Amino acid sequence: MTDAPRLEAGQPAAPLPPARPSLYDRFARRLSEDARARRLYGWLGPAIVLVIAAVLRLWNLAAAHDLMNQFDETYYVKDAWTLLNLGYEASWPSGANDSFLSGDVDVFTNDPSFVVHPPLGKWIIALGMAVLGPESGWGWRITTALLGVACVLVLMLIAKRLTRSTTFAVVAGLLMAVDGLAISMSRIALLDTSLTFFVLLAFLFVLRDRERTMTRIAETVAARYDGDAAPGVKQVQWGPVLWNRPWVIAAGAALGAASAVKWSGAWVLAGLGVYLVVTDALARRRAGVLFWPTDAVRQGLATFTLFVPVALAVYLASWTGWLVTERGYDRQAGGNALESLWLYHVAMYTSTAGIMSGHSYASPAWQWPLLWRPTGVYYHHDALGVNGCTAPSGCVDVISTMPNPLIWYAGVAAVLYLAYRFVVVRDWRYALVLTGIAVTYVPWLFLPQRTIFQFYTVLVLPFMLLALTFALKDIAGPPSADSYRRLTGQRLVLVFLAVALALSAFWYPIISAMTVPYDFWHLHMWLNSWV
Repeated sequence: MTDAPRLEAGQPAAPLPPARPSLYDRFARRLSEDARARRLYGWLGPAIVLVIAAVLRLWNLAAAHDLMNQFDETYYVKDAWTLLNLGYEASWPSGANDSFLSGDVDVFTNDPSFVVHPPLGKWIIALGMAVLGPESGWGWRITTALLGVACVLVLMLIAKRLTRSTTFAVVAGLLMAVDGLAISMSRIALLDTSLTFFVLLAFLFVLRDRERTMTRIAETVAARYDGDAAPGVKQVQWGPVLWNRPWVIAAGAALGAASAVKWSGAWVLAGLGVYLVVTDALARRRAGVLFWPTDAVRQGLATFTLFVPVALAVYLASWTGWLVTERGYDRQAGGNALESLWLYHVAMYTSTAGIMSGHSYASPAWQWPLLWRPTGVYYHHDALGVNGCTAPSGCVDVISTMPNPLIWYAGVAAVLYLAYRFVVVRDWRYALVLTGIAVTYVPWLFLPQRTIFQFYTVLVLPFMLLALTFALKDIAGPPSADSYRRLTGQRLVLVFLAVALALSAFWYPIISAMTVPYDFWHLHMWLNSWV
């Protein structure tokens, strides 16, 4: 055996051979060189994610033949059925759930019922029963499940525009497609998935408006300079007031629909309105408008006119069934229909503001990032030998609105990371995501005494996933990084995604009402507060 050659003192070491580009980088290079392959990947990747999302949400959708009487599915389904038949929410006799589940669905009365949520979300539930009938959960859950799939699609469209990457748009969509909170909330007839869909749609429309408006402001201001003077040499006093903003109108309509599902959509309407005014102001300052604060007020009035009235019109239109009937709750309380509607809203607000009763699954908003008390909405136990149960500890069917723990905690960390990155680089994309977090989460912190639940975070989840997608993109490494950095970063991302998928598969049985041994369910209770 011969010794390896030794380096003399001062002799430089031989350079290591350059690392081979990663498989993904070679794939990305091929896409950049082949327009046909790029187009194929652009629709095939998201399509596969949507198929996964649809299967996880639609498979055995009616497994839990129940109305979840611990939570509001018991109210929303019956309200939806009376809306479909009467145009307003009517009351039901005692024992109505048993009658409804046995197929006797027309035992409702003609007497109006007092409800505390606007009607659009229940009309959406009613649409499914109009098509498939009310005999099983397929009828009253199908529209919520389909909107859950649509949320994944809209999230990918937003992520594609923010990250400028099909791959990371697919990553964002995949994380939501397999997350337990998003899946479980798509498999029960509650209002929050419908709310999430309309809010995401509004953010997509605002993003589309930004793509048009920022360029128009810069080009219009630049055209007003004398000669070829640069903006820093001679400023323009006033910028343009832009009225041709169809995406702002569309966003207002989407948030009117969101508010017509649950009033928390109004928080998003207010928050996005502020975002539009602030981004307009900053665009005018960058373009060199001298009186940009005042100019932003001028544009703000125009934006308000485009944004808010259409939201109010959509919201009011959702009450059409109540307005055109004579028997809706408080329908005759005022001198005319609109006055009666106002009085009804006062009663609704008074009632919701006082919801402070105890509940075993109640979780104040400060606990939500900790995932301290996820919500169990359905639990059924069979002893050994009952309904074919062969497990000594018995068998259970469970629907828990439990997010994938890895995705959830990583998402919380990613939000903090994105806030830090925004302070450092002032990236407008980070500002949009953080705005989404702020308008969907922060308002609940000001209601510490109200009875609220962890599953409300299904509305926050998409923005957490966008933050997580940005973090994963940074971990994967910028295109300018060397091959070793890219290879290492991409491997870390792949490991994270693999573990996340494995955990989602582990949790899926207890978010989808699959029959499993009691011990298997208890294996998922990592914290005592999760039981």
